[in-house]
Amino acid sequence: HKTLKENGSETWTDLLMSPLNDDYGKVTHIIIAMRDVSKEVRLEHGLRQAQKMEAIGTLAGGIAHDFNNILMTMMLNTEFALKKMQDDFRVRQSLELSLKAGYRARDLVEQILTFGRSTGRELVPLKVSAIVKESLKMLRTSLPATVEVRQHIELESDTVMAAPSHIHQIIFNLCTNAAHAIGKERGILTVSLSEALADTDNYPDIPPGQYIILSVKDTGQGIAPEVMDRIFEPFFTSKAPGQGTGMGLAVVHGILSEIRGTVKVRSEPGKGTVFDIFLPKIQEK
Repeated sequence: HKTLKENGSETWTDLLMSPLNDDYGKVTHIIIAMRDVSKEVRLEHGLRQAQKMEAIGTLAGGIAHDFNNILMTMMLNTEFALKKMQDDFRVRQSLELSLKAGYRARDLVEQILTFGRSTGRELVPLKVSAIVKESLKMLRTSLPATVEVRQHIELESDTVMAAPSHIHQIIFNLCTNAAHAIGKERGILTVSLSEALADTDNYPDIPPGQYIILSVKDTGQGIAPEVMDRIFEPFFTSKAPGQGTGMGLAVVHGILSEIRGTVKVRSEPGKGTVFDIFLPKIQEK
């Protein structure tokens, strides 16, 4: 049995009812036993999601690998043809357009492979706040002027194991998604850092430990409940055709799998979305 708390969270209860009869077989009482099974339901749901994403990642990674081999052959031959066509402007122009399309396809393949397997990037101790500041500074010029960027990223201790490019990519993908969710209206994008101790009571579906939480919040249109379970799938997008590949959140999911991070999403249609990225904290020396 599912109930909804005042704060919007769900509680699952196992309800057992058993009648008590008197000597004549008449029901005189009913024994009701209730047990909170919310933790078990969340763990089961998380396991199903993890298995589904792993299967999708394996499939997508295999296809992308084969496609990449074909693509490289096409691009090498295009580059070779370009060198041979120095004098024919029209042919060169067509070949250059083909090569640009090949580079875009190669970038997409890299994103799929990031989702499907480890990128092999070296993990080093790094301060999240420094990378976030740098990322936001670079990102600011590419965001619409109608999006106000706020940041609350001052922490005394915020060291995690990751590659700098991991954090850059997470920030870029989440902030780009947030800006798209805000659309042409004026809106606020807030990036913040906080610290939390995860235990079985407050975060039952996250391995216990100390975490740095990177939160990206927007005042956009929100995510519909019926698609929430699919937003991290490769190529799934609610954007109009031609406005996105559907790989942004899939790449974030792949990176977090590599660095043992977790993502939680809070959203309400019409009121915006918050992505909370849980990064295992390490002790600074």
